Amino acid sequence: DIEPVKERLAQSLFDHIPVGVGSMGIIPTKQQDLEEALQLGIDWSLREGYAWPEDKEHCEEYGRMLNADPNKVSNRAKKRGLPQLGTLGAGNHYAEIQVVDEIYDPFVAKKMGIDQKGQVCIMIHSGSRGLGHQVATDALVEMERAMARDNIHTNDRQLACARIHSKEGQDYMAAMSAAANYAWVNRSSMTFLTRQAFAKVFNQSPEDLDMQCIYDVSHNIAKVEEHMVDGQCKQLLVHRKGSTRAFPPHHPLIPVDYQLTGQPVIVGGTMGTCSYVLTGTDIGMRD
Repeated sequence: DIEPVKERLAQSLFDHIPVGVGSMGIIPTKQQDLEEALQLGIDWSLREGYAWPEDKEHCEEYGRMLNADPNKVSNRAKKRGLPQLGTLGAGNHYAEIQVVDEIYDPFVAKKMGIDQKGQVCIMIHSGSRGLGHQVATDALVEMERAMARDNIHTNDRQLACARIHSKEGQDYMAAMSAAANYAWVNRSSMTFLTRQAFAKVFNQSPEDLDMQCIYDVSHNIAKVEEHMVDGQCKQLLVHRKGSTRAFPPHHPLIPVDYQLTGQPVIVGGTMGTCSYVLTGTDIGMRD
């Protein structure tokens, strides 16, 4: 029951997780740490003690894009990212204490560790911060040059693009993947800080409080995946902007814990509406 301590708990979260535009992280990070985080993703967090082994199992791509290349991330982007590990940021990013109002499928919910109404959960929405924004800004310049060279035209600068197998396309995929790795490190760092905040208020360990990660999934990313198109399995570059992956039961790329349920799909609410945790389905994958 958090009702008697909710104000202390909110303050503890504010004390542990820096928020706001330009917020500076309290995770000690040197330049070498940043380079390794861009390469290793959540494996860096595991090595440094900021994540649990089961956290990695419950991450999309197991918390690491293998094609990441920190050398494709500009120095300006790295400079912006260096002080921001473990920070929430601003805009629509949030760390929210939530209470389970309704359980629609008890079997699936129990697999996620949700077993009763009134259970307390924490939802965190954040990503690659200033580093990721700079990666995109840098890529826009390069892609506009590539478009002029390859005679590609769009009616909006935000739709700037490059052919996948061009140098610009491959460089961007490598830099974007490094930014995705940074985002996993950032969120796993905030998970660590959230666990510390709760432990301080309740005077119990995060393990005793059963603060396991249900799932961590990206919602701004492009990835090469296999999908059925007109009855044929094809390799596609799937762009997701403001949407997440939703793979069905038995898919080889989701964790063992969710093989029978499908991948958890996190749908954040607003200040006045509820959030939901769904699961991917076979019908959704086909359609």
